[in-house]
Amino acid sequence: MLFLEPNKGMPLIQAGPDWPTLIKRLKQRAKVPLLKRFYDAGVFNGDTPLSEIQFVALDLETTGLDPSKSDIVSIGLVPFTLDRIHCRESRHWIVKPRKPLNEESVVFHGITHSDVSDAPDLRRILEEVLAALEGKMVVVHYRRIEREFIDSAIKHRLGEGLLFPVVDTLEIESWYYRKPSQKFWSRMLKKPLTSIRLADSRRRYNLPFYQGHNALTDAIATAELLQAQIAHRFRPDYPIKGLWR
Repeated sequence: MLFLEPNKGMPLIQAGPDWPTLIKRLKQRAKVPLLKRFYDAGVFNGDTPLSEIQFVALDLETTGLDPSKSDIVSIGLVPFTLDRIHCRESRHWIVKPRKPLNEESVVFHGITHSDVSDAPDLRRILEEVLAALEGKMVVVHYRRIEREFIDSAIKHRLGEGLLFPVVDTLEIESWYYRKPSQKFWSRMLKKPLTSIRLADSRRRYNLPFYQGHNALTDAIATAELLQAQIAHRFRPDYPIKGLWR
């Protein structure tokens, strides 16, 4: 079990999975040509320093929180590095979900039935989406939404799922604000834990407030958050294997 130290005084962090090996195995098992091509792009070597990584922040809006019962309604993504966010290369799609919109989700993200009535199914834009992600390090705020929804949506459309490494900015915050001792004292004192939601996490790094629940805006917000996290808590030569999951 390998542990890595970000900056002096910061907690040791367990290295993530051996993604290059996993991706090779997934490519061998893949039957759908589109997914084979995605895996063929490969992933960065685990020892690659963060300063050399090409990232892409990804955010989804969905009809609910359970990928087995809900579907994607919008996708936002933006490529970036530690030094720059490439807003001109950002993408935003609204897609027609195969599961019905409900009132709660409409209030949450503001995408209505009229917005999706003429929108394409995810299958029609899937090649574009995967082309924008392949070969890059995907960054999300809470991987159980983005990665699991992508996997489920593709599985329903192609009969085969998709798995890829991500850097989870929410998990990075949890390393510092969800320690066992903090949870213990939160229960004892009956005080809430420090919030690690996207907007609250950004506030700790003095990042500007953005109106949330738009996939593209949240993707940009996530990209900025990772840049700030790395600037405050890691070194530019820190290896990607310490952050990917």
